[in-house]
Amino acid sequence: MLSTKTTGPDDAALTIVLLHGFGAPGDDLVPLGGALARVLPAPVRFVFPAAPIALGGMYGPGRAWWKIDLDELDREMRAGRLRDRRNDVPPELAAARAAVNELVDSLGNTRVVLGGFSQGAMLALDVALHRDQPPAGLVLMSGTLLAESEWTPRLPRLAGVPVAMSHGRHDPLLPFAVADELRGKLVAAGARVDWQPFDGGHEIPPPALGAAVRLIAAAAA
Repeated sequence: MLSTKTTGPDDAALTIVLLHGFGAPGDDLVPLGGALARVLPAPVRFVFPAAPIALGGMYGPGRAWWKIDLDELDREMRAGRLRDRRNDVPPELAAARAAVNELVDSLGNTRVVLGGFSQGAMLALDVALHRDQPPAGLVLMSGTLLAESEWTPRLPRLAGVPVAMSHGRHDPLLPFAVADELRGKLVAAGARVDWQPFDGGHEIPPPALGAAVRLIAAAAA
């Protein structure tokens, strides 16, 4: 079972599972949960899992859901050519999905919103696409299209599911155009997408927070 930090009442009717990004510690999104909780009209429970891969070295307590070729990424960024990762299926993805699924199954009789930032957003969507029942909502912040051949036939499972999705037009890591294409695929599949593009980089700005608040408040009502 993944190590987690939990905030909010254990008997809340709605639980928000937030998955951190590559290189961040397991509690990286705890302040985000606190900011959301302060403006939500009803109490909810937040769960913050720590990814299973400890990176160490320059990342200190940072962790990852799957490994990244950092040398390749550095070359792409220096050349100004960010790679479309739609055909990538990380070897660790299935194990990460299974671990988050196990966590969600352990939460008991509660409705669940899945969300995350960057690598965590990709995993949140992957988990949602593979579960028997869709989540109460998805919060996808600065993610991208991954494992397209696996995701595409599963996207209709998200018909009617609310999705708060945000991405920076100047994201230096994950191309904005690919995120926008993923948004289009979700809309075409019937998901109810609150799309928040912003003039920024790889970050979580106020428009992303606003979309998350709207989704969670509606799910908790």
